[in-house]
Amino acid sequence: MELRSKAAYEMTCQNATFAAEFIMYGDKTQSGGDINRAAEALRSGGLVALPTETVYGLAANALNPEAVLKIFELKKRPAFDPLIVHVPSLDAARSFVKAFPEGAERLAERFWPGPLTLVLPKRQLIPDLVTSGLDTLAIRIPNHPLSLSLLRELDFPLAAPSANPFGYLSPTEAAHVASRFPEGIDYILDGGPCEVGLESTIVSFATGEACILRPGGLEAEAIRDCVGEVKIAEQSSSKPDAPGMLSSHYAPRTPMLLGDLDELIKEHPHRKVAALHFCRKGEIPGEVLSARGDLREAAKNLFAALRRLDESDAELIIAEYAPNEGLGLAINDRLKRAAYRGESEAGK
Repeated sequence: MELRSKAAYEMTCQNATFAAEFIMYGDKTQSGGDINRAAEALRSGGLVALPTETVYGLAANALNPEAVLKIFELKKRPAFDPLIVHVPSLDAARSFVKAFPEGAERLAERFWPGPLTLVLPKRQLIPDLVTSGLDTLAIRIPNHPLSLSLLRELDFPLAAPSANPFGYLSPTEAAHVASRFPEGIDYILDGGPCEVGLESTIVSFATGEACILRPGGLEAEAIRDCVGEVKIAEQSSSKPDAPGMLSSHYAPRTPMLLGDLDELIKEHPHRKVAALHFCRKGEIPGEVLSARGDLREAAKNLFAALRRLDESDAELIIAEYAPNEGLGLAINDRLKRAAYRGESEAGK
């Protein structure tokens, strides 16, 4: 795996706008911009929360099963749900997979670093715990200067699912990580708010053709423009082929319903309700994802807005769909999974 030069490291530090000062959350969790401290924790088999352009990840040495096991234990993540492995370069990615189909190569060259995960046949050096026993590996290059600098500092890849309790809303700021994990993480590498705010789009070439297993921060239209026709897989509720495919996922603790806001409020006249509006705020109090109706802005704000609603005194969250195009496909995917339990819990 490539190592960055001292000059490259110094340039990255000069260009980055993230504070390196030390912050302490609660009694245990520490946060800052110290890449060397994060690297040392990972080399020692510890856990580090790291920023990416999508959401914050909970990272461990992907080649160390004992370190990876800590991710599953802290998140209370089921062992059948595979992890995404993060690398600093396309050459590094090639060293962990057996084959790179032509379409996958084109996607990687155009969209890496970026919010794209490719599912490819794995080499044996990747532990089965990382892939949940599958013979494929979900792999990507994150597009964030701190994470890229950290990856170049290490001689191993990082397994890093979202840094949240399993099934809960993904964190888009360092404080979100600390609020859910006051201890158990050796260091939070604070890179500021996430730019995209949605998890990566996952694309598989298992059948020879491109198939989107999970919509995300890269639009399906961009993938089609690059490789031609693309299938979109149905969500799975049993053993998923990639991360983030379970029917109930990315969910608030508060029951949530999805649909027409005016109709939903009529169905629950005696509940304290808060609404997630896409672009216009009506009479129902709540959050607006984008007053301009901008899908990129809405995607960036989604998890933070849901988190604020979840932390309010609302008894029920109601949400409306975004336009089902571009990043709206990924926004609606997350809303459906977040509201999956809502029908059974809303009446409690």
